[in-house]
Amino acid sequence: MKTLIHNDWQTVLAPVFEGPTYARLHQFLKQEYQTQTIYPEMHHIFQAFEWTPFEAVKVVILGQDPYHGPNQAVGASFAVAPGIALPPSLQNIYKELQSDLGYPPVTHGYLKSWAQQGVLLLNAVLTVRAGQANSHRGQGWEELTDAAIAALSDRGRVVFILWGSSARAKTSLIDQSKNAIITSPHPSPLSAYRGFFGSKPFSKTNALLTQMGERPINWQLPAQPDLSNQ
Repeated sequence: MKTLIHNDWQTVLAPVFEGPTYARLHQFLKQEYQTQTIYPEMHHIFQAFEWTPFEAVKVVILGQDPYHGPNQAVGASFAVAPGIALPPSLQNIYKELQSDLGYPPVTHGYLKSWAQQGVLLLNAVLTVRAGQANSHRGQGWEELTDAAIAALSDRGRVVFILWGSSARAKTSLIDQSKNAIITSPHPSPLSAYRGFFGSKPFSKTNALLTQMGERPINWQLPAQPDLSNQ
């Protein structure tokens, strides 16, 4: 079949790509991209997997679906394209990062440097209609992203960061004898003050990675986004 992801994720997810659910999803997406405004751009759908190969994953930050505003989505959870204003949830993530580790917020939301260190920025659903959050839910993406989570869980030595109820719903896919889970309310303005602020996910993740014998993540983002090999 056609190569959709240019690293070891292609093999890991091949059973899903070759199955009937993905065939239906492919037809649905073909129609949607032809008739609607869909985010992210088609060639960025699998960006999270391209940035972080399966064997390199140490951390998963699980989002719901892509940003649905113009030019925001880059195919990686919570990240936005360079030059785009920071969405409220990402602003709150940066506030917690500063509170947790003392790193001042950068002005961009391009989280590629996290991804290149082994942080898989995965959304449960990988596409969305413009202006319509969750509009591609239930079309088949969940089978693929659940398979990715389950494969990582089986491999082990991964820290899963689950913010909010939709992310926490994936807990049943994760073998906690081989992996670690960090949960809190979602960083959105609606829930951040209910326990996201003060949850210290970044320092907790690094402590867990150290316990697993893995190198901690440098959560300090570069002042200027890395635009090589977008």
